[in-house]
Amino acid sequence: MILHSLIYILAVLGANYTTTPDWFIPLPIYGQVALGTFIFGVTFTQRDRLHHYGRSAVYLTIALAAIANVVMSSVLQVDIRIIIASFVAIILSETADTAIYQWLLQKSWFVRVMGSNAISVPLDTVIFWSIAFLGQLPISQMVKLIVGEIIIKYGIGALTALYRGKQTGLA
Repeated sequence: MILHSLIYILAVLGANYTTTPDWFIPLPIYGQVALGTFIFGVTFTQRDRLHHYGRSAVYLTIALAAIANVVMSSVLQVDIRIIIASFVAIILSETADTAIYQWLLQKSWFVRVMGSNAISVPLDTVIFWSIAFLGQLPISQMVKLIVGEIIIKYGIGALTALYRGKQTGLA
């Protein structure tokens, strides 16, 4: 459990550290996406692995990640809007994901992961970008970022779920 929690927390920290305009990557269709998106897509499925240890383990890991992110961001003097956006997005989207995942426990691994991500990925993305950059970036750029990020996060989550499912026979 500790290893899964640590990987999740480190991925959250890495993703949030690299989610600023300085770390945007151009994409041919959607304009751009934050580098942190590629890292954060893995966190959703990594967190799903923690369900094996029970709901309380998942919630504890989410809380530790949110607190660690606030501490890291404060030390690195990240803009307060990004710290608040990240904290609120993590708490709301990850707890929603956990509730949905638990509701889908009787389904296959892939259905649980994709079903819970279907809600948590857009929720996380819209909350984060709305709090962090509303009024700071043009709306058209925010829409492109949000759409691109949802697609990439969900895609990475799907690939991670497929890989994990093939690896363990859970798919």
